[in-house]
Amino acid sequence: MQLLIRKFLPGEPLPPLFDCGKTDLNEFLLETGTATPNATLYEKEHLSRTYLVEDSDTDQVLGYFSLACDKIERTVSDPKIWNRLSRKVPNAKRRSSYPAIKIGRLAISRQAQNLGLGYSILNFIKGVFFNESRAGCRFLTVDAYLDAEDFYTKCNFARLIAPEPGDETVLMYFDLKSIERI
Repeated sequence: MQLLIRKFLPGEPLPPLFDCGKTDLNEFLLETGTATPNATLYEKEHLSRTYLVEDSDTDQVLGYFSLACDKIERTVSDPKIWNRLSRKVPNAKRRSSYPAIKIGRLAISRQAQNLGLGYSILNFIKGVFFNESRAGCRFLTVDAYLDAEDFYTKCNFARLIAPEPGDETVLMYFDLKSIERI
């Protein structure tokens, strides 16, 4: 299997059978109407960029991810976590917010789950924004589904704030500067 990552283009034919097991993630990629948030609308409004992960041998979409600009703010973070996060930044450069890239969506088709593809996608994103970014970006953020928190934790993401009862997601971050030590 040879993987290809390419930009999603609105209006292009998409696989009607993409299924990652989560309806909202499936619809984000496949829906093209104006009634629900979807990759087409987000792309046209410059709110996020979506990338398809394909098996170049079969042209099958195995997954996708969306990226948008974000920031980590002191007022939104748990104070203990913010202090731990800020201590990693030199005093002269400390701010009340830091630039980040939000992983808005990350979905792997059912047939490609448990093959390490999600881990590979995160490593790709980390590498792009650490090595090739054209603007300052210190962190990656994600509103991880609670059932995906363990996956992100294994990929060295940490909670930015504890979820409230009834929340479906938890806000997590990854410090791109940590890659330097690897």
